[in-house]
Amino acid sequence: MAPLKFCANISWLFMELPEFTERMRAAARAGFRAVEAAWIYNADLKELKTVKDETGLEFALINTPPGDLNAGDLGLCAVPGREQEFRQGLDLAVRFAKALDCRRIHLMAGRVPAGADRSAVAMEMEDTFVQNLKHAAGVLSQEGILGLIEPINTRITDPRYFLHSPHQAAGILQRVSHPSIRMQMDIYHWQIMDGNLTQNIRKYLPMTGHIQIAQVPDRHEPDSDGEISFSFLFKLLEELDYQGYIGCEYKPRGSTEAGLDWVTRYWSDHD
Repeated sequence: MAPLKFCANISWLFMELPEFTERMRAAARAGFRAVEAAWIYNADLKELKTVKDETGLEFALINTPPGDLNAGDLGLCAVPGREQEFRQGLDLAVRFAKALDCRRIHLMAGRVPAGADRSAVAMEMEDTFVQNLKHAAGVLSQEGILGLIEPINTRITDPRYFLHSPHQAAGILQRVSHPSIRMQMDIYHWQIMDGNLTQNIRKYLPMTGHIQIAQVPDRHEPDSDGEISFSFLFKLLEELDYQGYIGCEYKPRGSTEAGLDWVTRYWSDHD
């Protein structure tokens, strides 16, 4: 069984440092061979590429632009009437991904419009999502990039997020039916929304292109107190021969480096 591969999410880890480039260097010093990030579009792309080349880090994942965060956007892929903005954001994400040789883009679904009833807009939003994902599949397959959709929990993190369960995501993937669009499994969100992690992981891993982790309910390090036994889940993922990256998307309880014992132990146990 090959050891699991972990990447540092530099939108969450090494936040002691203000610049993405500094966080990349810190991640490399800590032993990570890859990083991921949410929105890197305000950073200097040339500097990101220089540091990537200097450190030898792989860029595992970026997100599509969120839209207008101040206006309440959190992605546009499932938002009716915003199709042109989604396509422009996708083009920008592809430009950054190609420059950084990043092979995965999280296509953020977005939120149910403020004041709207979820059930009343669900089918229109799903139809918009499917059409935008089919467009994205055409663009991404040309570039050898995987597009990912991630269910985000509506109980703690974001009550209005459209895509909220692995079962909903699987139905949408079935409609899109393209190998360039897969699922992003964030175990933190899955536990909050559905639990039943072992069976859900077994069921949905074949359609999964990326995994992220954090402890529940406080979203801290995997070895912090909480509901999930990550030692058990890591063994399960090894047994299932998961070959992709696992993104460390959690809030460190203290300094980032002080909370990395869990991953340094994993690395030393799997030398």
